[in-house]
Amino acid sequence: MDMHVNTKDFLAIVDEIGPEIEANSAELKEGDAFLNDNVALLKKHKFYSAMVPKELGGGGVLHSEMCAIIRMLGRYCPSTALMFSMHQHLIATARWNYHRNNPGLVLLEKVAAKELVLVSTGAKDWLSSSGEMEKTEGGYLVTTSKGFASGSPGADIAVTSAPYEDPEKGWQVLHFPVPMTAEGVSIKENWKAMGMRNTGSHTIIMDKVFVPEEAVGVRRPQGVFHPMWSVVLTVAMPLIMSAYMGLAENAADIARKQAAKNTADPHLPYLLGEMENQLTTALVAYESMVGITNDFDFEPVVENPDNILKRKTIIAKAVIEVTRKAVELSGGPGYLRHFKLEQLFRDAHASQFHPLSEKKQIHFSGRLAMGLDPIDLDRLA
Repeated sequence: MDMHVNTKDFLAIVDEIGPEIEANSAELKEGDAFLNDNVALLKKHKFYSAMVPKELGGGGVLHSEMCAIIRMLGRYCPSTALMFSMHQHLIATARWNYHRNNPGLVLLEKVAAKELVLVSTGAKDWLSSSGEMEKTEGGYLVTTSKGFASGSPGADIAVTSAPYEDPEKGWQVLHFPVPMTAEGVSIKENWKAMGMRNTGSHTIIMDKVFVPEEAVGVRRPQGVFHPMWSVVLTVAMPLIMSAYMGLAENAADIARKQAAKNTADPHLPYLLGEMENQLTTALVAYESMVGITNDFDFEPVVENPDNILKRKTIIAKAVIEVTRKAVELSGGPGYLRHFKLEQLFRDAHASQFHPLSEKKQIHFSGRLAMGLDPIDLDRLA
């Protein structure tokens, strides 16, 4: 493994800029505006290239260290932590590939050189992907719309996919990067959500966007589970759920302070104890999830995403319950918009929609337990 900077360096910076990040978030939390100022802060301190290996010009931060960074960011601003995690999971996938001499080197070098921001467009895609690809001279023309593209207003490159009917191999899914400045790329600003309002998770529209043949990094059969998912899910979900872990810890801290003001209430120890149990449930699942990724030292076997996704479901449910209990024990103030718990309660509910949602995860894990391959439920619908 390459040499890396001490995670304490980046954590110290988060502590330093955290109050400003939180203040920027507080100004925007009642609306849907994107956190451009927080993106600029993170770029200024080289956070977007932090997990790029040092020999490629990045900070060399390990996967578990980046999880800790995102977790701390989640304490200050869940929206910032979440949209930042989407960039980092693409970096993590590229880094896993780079260490095994697979494609990834070029993307990592570009990010390190210019502190580029990546946006993932795969939230609604699964085994089948979506959109259309038309063969043209030197490449393809891509037409599609990709929703829930967190961080899209501040992104430089969209990492996406689309199905293509190969004349010889039949239906495939091709994965490739697209510059956000490419002709035919636009953003439909339709992210008006209950929680995580400032992540800029809009829809990216691509209208006959040219993708060069050499830009295609992965080709896989459509609708079939591919080993790439054993990499993507294994590195992605711990990073994404780190944002929610920080959110839950912040909610718990606020709740404890509220409870300390009213020690005479005989019900509060029960409510606080229930909250602590849920926080511990989330933490145990989270720590073991990070352990599975093992700082990129894992093999692309289906058991890894299976175990990761089961823990993701456990964490999401527990985090939501932590915030619910925090609001309940805080009484009326916890329901008011000026009190941060109300925002954290709303933000926590976004956790359940990251792939795979609970019922899809249960189906995925259930089929594997039966010795069957995963299938794309959306394609059957």
